[in-house]
Amino acid sequence: MDNLVKILIGAIVALVVIAGAVAALNLMDDGSDDSDISEDVDSSSVEETDDVKNATLVDDDTDSSDDDSDVVSEEVKFNYQDGYGYYREVTYKDGGFRQFDTETGELIGSSYDSDQDKLPSLE
Repeated sequence: MDNLVKILIGAIVALVVIAGAVAALNLMDDGSDDSDISEDVDSSSVEETDDVKNATLVDDDTDSSDDDSDVVSEEVKFNYQDGYGYYREVTYKDGGFRQFDTETGELIGSSYDSDQDKLPSLE
């Protein structure tokens, strides 16, 4: 009978450990999606610099099928690299992109060679 009690207690402990591990994994993955973050930022509070104005940003109220615009999409995303804040990513028809800090409007990322000298130094 002692062996049966030990096995039963061992099984209960194993189940508790497994349940705890599953709960911990679910807590670590908070289920957030970058696309949901854009709703948290008030774009009217973003200061526009010349770089932002030159980006030909899309207005949500206009028809996005306008053939005159080079902009394909515009999203506000959490800045995981810095660990805080948000940036606006503008994607263009040619597949390139530019990223602007939402607080300062400063160009902080770009796929274009011509923009590389305008980016902040990493030093």
